[in-house]
Amino acid sequence: MTPAATLAPMDVAGRARRLRAGFEEAGCDALLVTHLVNIRYLSGFTGSAGVLVVTPGELALVTDGRYRDQAAHQLAAAGVEASVVMAQTTSQRREALAAAVGGAGRLGLEAAHVSWSAQRRYAGEWFAGATLVPTEGLVEGLRQRKDTGELDRLAAAAAIADAALASVRHRLGEEPTEAQFALELDSEVRRLGADGASFETIVASGPNGARPHARPGSRTVTEGDLVVVDFGALVDGYHSDMTRTIMVGEPSPTQRRMLEVVAASQAAGVAAVAAGTAASAVDRACRSVIDDAGWLDAFLHGTGHGVGLDIHEDPRVASTSTAILGDGHVVTVEPGVYLAEHGGVRIEDSVVVTATGSDLLTHAPKDPYLS
Repeated sequence: MTPAATLAPMDVAGRARRLRAGFEEAGCDALLVTHLVNIRYLSGFTGSAGVLVVTPGELALVTDGRYRDQAAHQLAAAGVEASVVMAQTTSQRREALAAAVGGAGRLGLEAAHVSWSAQRRYAGEWFAGATLVPTEGLVEGLRQRKDTGELDRLAAAAAIADAALASVRHRLGEEPTEAQFALELDSEVRRLGADGASFETIVASGPNGARPHARPGSRTVTEGDLVVVDFGALVDGYHSDMTRTIMVGEPSPTQRRMLEVVAASQAAGVAAVAAGTAASAVDRACRSVIDDAGWLDAFLHGTGHGVGLDIHEDPRVASTSTAILGDGHVVTVEPGVYLAEHGGVRIEDSVVVTATGSDLLTHAPKDPYLS
């Protein structure tokens, strides 16, 4: 197991200070944080119910009695100073949040995470004295650059995934169903110390592999199949993400070429990852190799995405992305080719952007052939 105590510490306490530095540009005096992942990032609290109020000088977490002890413990462990208020009823929550917001004239809301009905309630009843300001990506922008502790957790999750695949990979030659192999892989991830899988594991064999997000089912893996295995491990809230494509038996000429083209595309994308590089340039590096092979219309998705407390987060790696990669960003590079009559091939690594280039987090071998 990889207990959090053995991982490098994270500067959770310093995050609110960095968040406040963006208030003026966002046009707000305080921020109502309602997205649970962002609450965890800013405070260390992992409960399923809560709202965090960030004012220029204080933090206040409003939750309910289920989390009385957990909230106090987790905030203290993260080194975060905040008032914690237990509110059981709607009226108690309203009063607690109004008191925490205090005299803030401009109250920021996380626009992507507040429903229309909640916004109307806040404007009409809860914070009638404040001007509500929609904000976009204030916390998510901070989350893009990982600190040493975050990178340590991401690396630990990736190492578990590497080891889990190495342990069960041979089973693909023994004719399991997709669902059976997915269960064995997920079980191995947990056995090796992860808190769980990062997301629903994809095991897609034969024609199913031509669907990028196929769910594992009852199909038996058989001779002549390409098998797309996309999975990850979760460690202390942080996700890993990796895809390997494994050939069972001898490939057809088209399958062999698919494997070669996607491998070259993925290597070109990884080589392009560096601080100061446009995310769209990484996408272009991958896509041009597949285009030259004549399969651009069989590359059915973007090239990658950020990874952290969410399995999919900014910065996005796509042709339409405006992001510029920077030191501390973690992104995936995952080109693919999907042909219904031959199957699918996708290869994915999680990559840390550094000041001098990039480092792989995922190290599982990319040789597609079973020994």
